[in-house]
Amino acid sequence: MANRDLLFELGTEELPPKALHTLMTALRDETAARLKKAQLSFDSIKAYATPRRLALIIHELAETQPDKTEVRRGPALQAAFGPDGQPTPAAIGFAKSCGVEVAELETMKNNKGEWLCCQIHTPGTHAQALIAGILQQSLAALPIPKRMRWSDLEVEFVRPVHWAVLLFGDEVIPARILNVKAGNITFGHRFHSPEPLTIANPDHYAQLLFSEGWVIADFDERRARIQEKANKLAGEAGGHAHITPDLLQEVTALVEWPVAVMGNFDRRFLQLPPEVLITVMQSHQKYFPVRDGNHALLPCFITMANLDSKRLDSVREGNERVIRPRLADAEFFWNQDLKTPLEQRLEQLAGIIFQQKLGTLLDKTRRLEKLAVLLADTLASDSEPARRAAHLSKTDLTTEMVGEFPELQGIMGRYYAKAQGEAEEVAAALEEQYRPRFAGGPLPETRCGEILALADKLDTLVGIFSIGQIPTGAKDPYALRRAALGIIRILIEKELDLDLMDLLQAAAANYSHGFDQSQVLATLENFILERLKGYLLEKEFNADEFEAVAALKIMNLLDFLHRIEAVHAFRQLPEAESLAAANKRIRNILRKSGLTTFAAAETDSLQAPEEIALHTEVERARREITPLLQRRDYTQALKRLAQLKETVDGFFDHVMVMVEDESVRRNRLNLLNETAALFLQIADISRLQG
Repeated sequence: MANRDLLFELGTEELPPKALHTLMTALRDETAARLKKAQLSFDSIKAYATPRRLALIIHELAETQPDKTEVRRGPALQAAFGPDGQPTPAAIGFAKSCGVEVAELETMKNNKGEWLCCQIHTPGTHAQALIAGILQQSLAALPIPKRMRWSDLEVEFVRPVHWAVLLFGDEVIPARILNVKAGNITFGHRFHSPEPLTIANPDHYAQLLFSEGWVIADFDERRARIQEKANKLAGEAGGHAHITPDLLQEVTALVEWPVAVMGNFDRRFLQLPPEVLITVMQSHQKYFPVRDGNHALLPCFITMANLDSKRLDSVREGNERVIRPRLADAEFFWNQDLKTPLEQRLEQLAGIIFQQKLGTLLDKTRRLEKLAVLLADTLASDSEPARRAAHLSKTDLTTEMVGEFPELQGIMGRYYAKAQGEAEEVAAALEEQYRPRFAGGPLPETRCGEILALADKLDTLVGIFSIGQIPTGAKDPYALRRAALGIIRILIEKELDLDLMDLLQAAAANYSHGFDQSQVLATLENFILERLKGYLLEKEFNADEFEAVAALKIMNLLDFLHRIEAVHAFRQLPEAESLAAANKRIRNILRKSGLTTFAAAETDSLQAPEEIALHTEVERARREITPLLQRRDYTQALKRLAQLKETVDGFFDHVMVMVEDESVRRNRLNLLNETAALFLQIADISRLQG
């Protein structure tokens, strides 16, 4: 079967930069899946994306689908022909449905008899007839939240489409893609190369755009060049470029021909908090800040121009003119905000709604103060710094700076608190309350910050759940999943010995509106445990290990971690599989016994040597693991319980539990219950899979 490379390019108006990389990879993956479904083989797919184009090169695409041969079974041979040997209506009808004469039919034989059959050969469809439809389906499946129309056309896409290329080898596939006739003509840079460019074959695509079109079509190559150019220019200024992955991705999606330009700003602005300068440069202007060897900001920035201008000084001056008033505004906000102490801003929170049914931010602040004091007391920590941090926790939301740059909430609270003489621990907590700000982000570093971060997340979770705003599907407007994961990470990774259910109940007690507290907390418990399961599975624990511990309803998450670590270590022991099976057998026996309560096994009622041995070993193991459980050394406790294997096996090999004598039967059931109870002090190992 012959193969050729296929090039598809869709030329558009400027695509949304934050979505460009996602659109590129989705187009590649959707197309690959549809080609496989259509049984069109290919070697690989290379995706390209620039602000004005999405493109694919499908290497070694088969020219046709493989042929298909289908054997259709017809009527039984005895029903296909009459006594005179003439075909019956059944045979004639079957032949007609196959498009052949009866004489052309064949016979097949199996264990049920002989049958008429027909081999139907279907030649594969040519790729040229399929590819346009496949690409249309892939484009329709792209993750575009809101599509747009243009002109008077009925088609929709993320941006208006201006040209399309569909080239199979050196042959144009005649098709219309989003109502644009496909050809072999592309366009380069909007200013450097506005004239049409003819593509001879797919292999020439990227090189043609680079050499004649002033376009670097490869997203990864363009990103690497941007990073290299930025670092080189920063190095010439005696520093290094401050490049975050998200901004680098966005800048890559904004330019087709990146040219690095260094700009400067007044040194006086360095007196502002560095986060303010970085926010202005990154979020608002898409500039790369520059830091010196000590990580301090330098009074300069790097921008990526989307053209190779002969007047780069004009480009630099233009960007400097743009950033100067932005920095001046930030300087004004900083100076104005410092005139009003955070304490005096507290009452302004009464005018800011936290949630319509849950009151204002002042109401939330009062709840946080109560929770923070409770948490501090529980952790044997000084409660006054925690209360003070909670008291001031939301006041920076009333400042001019946070009003202009919302992403600086908490960060500005820390700076304002320090400038106004608050304790360092209190100031740090104002910023740390929002940690972790993203998945895998840093946790609070101070005890006061840990307390305030927990209080804030607990209050939000309980409050929003209490009014029925539980996240569904992808919708999570209050970031409750992130809050739950934040609580999990803080409790476990900061080793806080706290019972989560106690904390949720305390948070619920601070709300005065009516709601079914037990139902809400039960729902919230399951919600958090689902997040805990995902967190622990990422740590390479197994799902059945999680279920073994979760069965005990352990809500002290640090304790939960120690238990699952012990279960994970236990299952590596040679005795683990047998003991897990034995525990499962015990649970089944106890359940089928019909008993709901159990007592201690009576020594005098023991008869068989094997049950006497099990009772002796259970009592010995209980004594030996008690101090281990008290210090939560669950790993050693399970290791000790693993020594019960031979005794347990001996019991099941030689002792009948469900005997007719009721007193003997009940005593043996009590003994089995005691055996299982030893393990259940740590986890339900009967849930472990083989």
